[in-house]
Amino acid sequence: MKFKKKKISSLSILSIAKVKPYKNKKNEKYMNKKQINHFKKILEAWKNQIEKKINYEKKNISKEQINFPDPIDRAVQEEEFNLKLQNNARNIKIIKKINNTLKKIELNDFGYCSSCDIKIGIKRLEARPTANLCIDCKTLSEIREKQIIK
Repeated sequence: MKFKKKKISSLSILSIAKVKPYKNKKNEKYMNKKQINHFKKILEAWKNQIEKKINYEKKNISKEQINFPDPIDRAVQEEEFNLKLQNNARNIKIIKKINNTLKKIELNDFGYCSSCDIKIGIKRLEARPTANLCIDCKTLSEIREKQIIK
C-alpha cells in the first residue's frame, strides 16, 4: 500500500517562508543557531507577506472609491471598505506580534514559555511562531478567559 505525500497548505506559514518542517537531530540543543535561523526566516517571510498585503490594500482602497448614486450600492461599498480596514488593523497587530517575537530572538528569550519558562516546542512554534506560552499554560489561560466571560 502506497501513501501519498502530505501536501503543505498554501496558507501555511512554513510554505510562505519556503521552508520545510524542522527535524530535530539526536541530542540537539534546544534553540540552537540552526533553529533560531529557521524561525527568523519564517517570521521575516510572514512579516513581508503581511506588509505587502497592507500596502496593496492601501493603494486599492483609494482607487476603488466611486460615488454610487444608489444608496444600497454605496452601503455595500462602505461595508467592503470597512472589512478591508478591519483586516488591515488585524494584520498590523500580527506585525507587532512578529516584531516582539523577533526582539525575543535577539534577547535569546525565544522558544520558552513566558509563564513557566519551559520549552514551547518546535512543532508548536512552527504552527504559531509568535506563541509565548506552552500548550499547558495556554490551555489554562483559555479556561480562565472562559470563566471570566461567564
